[in-house]
Amino acid sequence: MSAALHPMLNVAIKAARTAGSIISRASLDLDRLTVSAKSHNDFVTEVDQAAEEAIIDTLLQAYPGHAILAEESGRSRGAKDSDYLWIIDPLDGTTNFIHGMPYYAVSIALAFKGQVQQAVVYDPARNDLFYASKGRGAYLNDKRIRVSKRTRMLESLIGTGFPFRKGDNFQRYLKMFEDVMQVCAGLRRPGAAALDLCYVAAGFYDGFFETGLSPWDIAAGSLMITEAGGLIGNFTGEADYLYQREVVAGNPKIYGQLVQILAPYTRVIAEAPAAAEGTPQQALQGAVEGEEPKAIAKPVIDAKLPPGSRPRGPVRIRKAAFKSTVAKTSTELPRRRRDD
Repeated sequence: MSAALHPMLNVAIKAARTAGSIISRASLDLDRLTVSAKSHNDFVTEVDQAAEEAIIDTLLQAYPGHAILAEESGRSRGAKDSDYLWIIDPLDGTTNFIHGMPYYAVSIALAFKGQVQQAVVYDPARNDLFYASKGRGAYLNDKRIRVSKRTRMLESLIGTGFPFRKGDNFQRYLKMFEDVMQVCAGLRRPGAAALDLCYVAAGFYDGFFETGLSPWDIAAGSLMITEAGGLIGNFTGEADYLYQREVVAGNPKIYGQLVQILAPYTRVIAEAPAAAEGTPQQALQGAVEGEEPKAIAKPVIDAKLPPGSRPRGPVRIRKAAFKSTVAKTSTELPRRRRDD
C-alpha cells in the first residue's frame, strides 16, 4: 500500500498510527487517566497531549520546514511561514474516549497554499484507516470509497453533532434537528466529527451537519468527502465553512436538500447585520487560538437556494486563517465546487 501513496501521505499515516497506538494503550486502563476541562463539556487528557506530540514529532522529523496547527498546542511548533500547513486533531471524540465508548479518531490534514492536499483519519478502536490525496480518490483500508447514491431525504441516514459548549445556541439547534428529523430516515450523533465526515465519504451516512466545529475537526474529512464524490459547505452552500463554524456535507442530491433545510439557520445570514460582533481577523484568529470565534459579518444572501445547489470551487483553507494577518473574506458564492 505505502509504496503507491504520496510520500507526505505516507508520513501522515505513520504519524496517525503512532498516535493510535498511544490511544489504544491508554484505552485499556481509563481509570488511570488524568482528565481536565478546557471549558464546559470540553475535555482534554494526557493522551490527547501525548498523541499530538507524537504526531508533530513524526511530521517535523520528515518535514522540519512545515507549519503546524494542532488542537492542543496551536502553532507553538513548526515553521511560522510555510506554504505547507499540517492541521491536527490528535483525538477527536475525547468525551467518548474517556467514557470507554469506542468512537474516536486521529485526524491529520496537509494544506498547501491554502488547499487541502493530503488527509488521514485513523480509528484505532476498529483499526480503520481513511486516507485521501487530492485528485487520487478516497480510501478505507485500501478500498476505494464513494458517497451513497440515495436521492430522497426520506430514505437517508443523516449524521449530526449536538452543541455542547457553554454559550452554544441549543434552541437554534433543536429547531434544525426538528426540521431535518421530520424528513429523513434517521439522525445519528456518535460524537466525533472527523469520523462522521469519513462515514459520509464511505456512504454509511447520506449526509451530515454540525455547528461549532474548528478547522482541525473538518480539514481531513473535507478532502475525504470531495474525493469520494460528495459536496461540503456551510449552511448556505458557500465553501468558507471552516471559518463559519457550521458545516453540511453529503452526496450531491442529499447535500442540496440539506442546504435548503439548513440555510435559514446559518450564522452567515442571521448574524451578518451584527458587524460589531468582530472583524474577519478576530474571527479567523479565534479558530487558531482555540477560542469560540465570533461570526464574520458578511452581506445577507438569499437563503432560498435552488434544488441541488452546490458550492463550486475546491475545498480551500485560506492561509490567512492560520496567520495573524488580516483575512480577506469573499462575498460571492464559489464557482464549484467536535465534537467532544
